[in-house]
Amino acid sequence: MRRLHLLRHAKSSWDDPALRDRDRPLAPRGQKAVARIARWVREHDVRPQLVLCSDARRARETLEGVLSGLGAPDVQIEEGLYAANAQALIERLRSLPDDVDEAMLVGHNPGLADVLLLLAEPGELRERARAKLPTGALATLEAELVSWSKLGPGCARLAALVFPRDIR
Repeated sequence: MRRLHLLRHAKSSWDDPALRDRDRPLAPRGQKAVARIARWVREHDVRPQLVLCSDARRARETLEGVLSGLGAPDVQIEEGLYAANAQALIERLRSLPDDVDEAMLVGHNPGLADVLLLLAEPGELRERARAKLPTGALATLEAELVSWSKLGPGCARLAALVFPRDIR
């Protein structure tokens, strides 16, 4: 069984128009969302062995906020995940080592939502994600694959879809 967590960065700040998009920090609303998601991952035993994270500041700050609840994963910050489309993200995921059973990808829309919709088999949670994958959302996909290289359309069950606003 392979488990993949897709975490969209939390809400970012637009307070400083001089900042490059890649350098925008989390907004106060984003920080609150991260605290909620962090609590949820602790309570639901989310324990990826490997975390791939965009190098954008808001993605790194999102990861920093949830990291203590993830156990002790290997973390890789990757420039190529910023603004990556679904095809590029899936190619990166297909290259994960096969000794990793559980992984997390922290990134951005539209690529992250497109990966989710491509990999998840039809169902109610998938339709909810199709309507909107808000900032701070966490999706967990499970797939019976012998290798990450076999990731493909409809190969996974969307086991969980959590929006920060739904966590109390």
